[in-house]
Amino acid sequence: MNIYDAIHRRRDVRAEFTGAPIPRDVLDRVLTAAHAAPSVGLSQPWDFILVGDPAIRRAFHGHVQSERAAFAATLTGAAADVFARIKIDGVLESSLSVVVTYDPERGGPAVLGRHAIADAGLYSVCLAIQNLWLAATAEALGVGWVSFYRETYLRDLLGIPEGIRPVAWLCLGPVTHLERTPDLERHGWRHRRALEAAVHHDRW
Repeated sequence: MNIYDAIHRRRDVRAEFTGAPIPRDVLDRVLTAAHAAPSVGLSQPWDFILVGDPAIRRAFHGHVQSERAAFAATLTGAAADVFARIKIDGVLESSLSVVVTYDPERGGPAVLGRHAIADAGLYSVCLAIQNLWLAATAEALGVGWVSFYRETYLRDLLGIPEGIRPVAWLCLGPVTHLERTPDLERHGWRHRRALEAAVHHDRW
């Protein structure tokens, strides 16, 4: 798939997972693409936890639903009505979950290029996630980034060591299709901003 096709076809998948297994060679290619991401000081501060255990996924899903309810309680009127129609995760429907973490000590004590920008390592992890997402799209897989959780809960659930930050719980697997329009646009939660509104020249 052309890289531009992958960029524009990529979707944050919720309801379209089939639950079919991911072939091992396909999973290896997707993870290899993630691991090939650029990183500050070549620190490669990411790790990938593959979560297939149904009990762990059910526990996490319950936590996600609690956080969904907490957010819903802050909404009123039209926003509450729109949010009620939005599915926020595919934790139980997807084939596999991939939790991506950040180790700020990786590559230390002196990480070349991070001395002035402390978050450069975190940005590197996000690049690995983007690589994973685009590779998955090229492999006809869907990815859904779940953000309704508390980091402390996820750290305890997966036994993540203190000091290692969980950055993303990603749902991964074959899908029936990828929607042409992102879910939040389809449901009317938000609309895309035009490129012209985001481009500045020389100064803000």
